[in-house]
Amino acid sequence: MKKLILIPALLLGTLAMANQYKYEVSPMIGYNIAEGNLGLKNDGYPLLGAEFQINYQDFFLSPEFSIFTSIPDTSASGQDTSITRLALNGVYTFDAISSFVPFAKLGAGIENVSRETASNQDGFFLDAGAGAKVALSENWALKLEAIYMAKLASHNAGNADSNLMTLVGLTYAFGGEKPKAAPVAAVVAPVVVVDGDDDNDGVLNSVDQCIYTPAGSKVDSHGCRMDDDKDGVLNAIDECPNTPMGVSVDAKGCKIDGDDDKDGVLNSHDICPNTAAGEAVNSDGCPRTVQLHVNFDNDSYDIQDNSIANINAYAEFLMTYTNYSANIVGYTDSRGSSSYNQNLSEKRAHAVKNMLEAKGVNASQLSSQGLGEANPIADNSTAEGRAANRRIEAELSRN
Repeated sequence: MKKLILIPALLLGTLAMANQYKYEVSPMIGYNIAEGNLGLKNDGYPLLGAEFQINYQDFFLSPEFSIFTSIPDTSASGQDTSITRLALNGVYTFDAISSFVPFAKLGAGIENVSRETASNQDGFFLDAGAGAKVALSENWALKLEAIYMAKLASHNAGNADSNLMTLVGLTYAFGGEKPKAAPVAAVVAPVVVVDGDDDNDGVLNSVDQCIYTPAGSKVDSHGCRMDDDKDGVLNAIDECPNTPMGVSVDAKGCKIDGDDDKDGVLNSHDICPNTAAGEAVNSDGCPRTVQLHVNFDNDSYDIQDNSIANINAYAEFLMTYTNYSANIVGYTDSRGSSSYNQNLSEKRAHAVKNMLEAKGVNASQLSSQGLGEANPIADNSTAEGRAANRRIEAELSRN
């Protein structure tokens, strides 16, 4: 197979084409260098063509439609054979270098041979090309390119059937908005600024962001009264000047404390901040007995999956406050014998205790016991009541 190499001569223009134009049309002339085994005189022929390109500013490839036709001599028969090619390519345009705009293309097309021979028939081809445009004026540019084509033909096995077109033409760009001339900056006469300090705070008016500061106030570099701890209360009236960032404060700049769960223990000291209303609590805000909301199926001590989150939360509490211990108490409903229910309640309490230890609670903080069907919290005559009575409670005590 012959190697086909093109080194085009590139010329420099004097003006850059405006890239705002949407359409480009390029009449082209060139020469086709063909494989030597296709029966064409001198392996090449001149050609004429045209290319039409659409530019999209929001897409990196521009579609290009092209047509080329030629009339080469056939060496075998001496008859003229015209070859026409139609192609669709995607064109990638590189950044301009002065007035020099390089590009590359890739696509496919179809070739029609008016007088087919055994070695040169109609067929599809793939093509790849490269070139450059050199601006001549705002709308016109010189276009130079080379395109290599490989025909996808199943006939004539062993022959590559490839072509190289070398082309030159003129590109005319049109459509879209024409570039606007840069506005001419207005000449503004310099203004003489007379500065002062109207509120006598030591900060000039030109940079004073608080121009009516009361006389004698301590201000920052912007002329505003200072609030060093950024709590929204000015230093002059802030009785707690070192309040941590983000803490809610009262009008005196001091932290606001409250008792959100109404248990008589202020939020700042309450380690059980969600105690049920009216429940008796210790000095830490925690009730002596806590319903863990761990329930069981009838005649079972297997912990249900929907109870795991509650056990995890209680384990986290005991691991945080190691000065507390918990006695885990298990219960049953009233069905079955008292002795059986006593044994089942002990198994339930022991299962929860084991899971708390598995979560990381120190075994020395835990104990367990069963109280059978004693102390029901709901009516055992209903299914809902019995389900509520099959429960776990935790009795909290401080070490």
